[in-house]
Amino acid sequence: MIKKGRDDTPTSLAEYAKSLDLKQFFKKLGAANPETLAKGVEHFTTKEADKRDAIVLGYFGEKGVNRIVEAIAEVLLSPPLFRTGSKVLDVGAGSGFFAVKIAERVRNKIPNIAFYAMDATPAMLLALEKKNADITPFLGVAENIEGSIKEAKAYAEIPPKFDAVFSTLMLHHSTRPEIVFENIKKVLKKDGKAVILDLCEHKFEEFKTEMGDVHLGFKLENVRRMAEKHFSKVEVEKMPGIGCSCSGRSAEIFVVSMRSAG
Repeated sequence: MIKKGRDDTPTSLAEYAKSLDLKQFFKKLGAANPETLAKGVEHFTTKEADKRDAIVLGYFGEKGVNRIVEAIAEVLLSPPLFRTGSKVLDVGAGSGFFAVKIAERVRNKIPNIAFYAMDATPAMLLALEKKNADITPFLGVAENIEGSIKEAKAYAEIPPKFDAVFSTLMLHHSTRPEIVFENIKKVLKKDGKAVILDLCEHKFEEFKTEMGDVHLGFKLENVRRMAEKHFSKVEVEKMPGIGCSCSGRSAEIFVVSMRSAG
């Protein structure tokens, strides 16, 4: 929902983002390295924003994409079941490639679920807006989701807490992944659920330049350790067999599902 300014003119995400100094914005939100994050945003803006969906589909293939969507949707649709009006947040949504598909799967089972999408790259969120998928985008960083929500009040209505939070292939772009788990917990309602899907540790150094990656995936024991610091119930498992059919590079994927006990 776009709020209206004092002159009754809607303040759009595009107008808001255009007025920002992103490096200062990230600094205000306490990002670990605002300059590195700003450079990452530049990478995604110039190299991927307008073709992100095609890049993801080319990497994972239709079958791989469907497996990822099903894995996230399965956790979101697990007990406790959503009620009409429940709110779900995608952290690091990018162009919304996965968010749109996941929202469709969830809404097919339980209508009237409100979806929100946060990302650090304005160009990605503007690409999501064009899809008219009834998902509310807002600008922010995974290291400070609460602060990002407060900043978003300038142009959108974002709830302070969510029934569920998910993140798909964002964690390896974060400079401080351990802080992401903490911040997800902060914006979850009591008995809320969260799920992160990302890459297992791999050796493809070229991913840093090709895809703007910060980490070459993660060891599962480290993922579990980060999650268990903040969540009472944690499950971590691999999803083998998903990789880039065009290049033969196959980094395994993990899914970590978490429950908030309050």
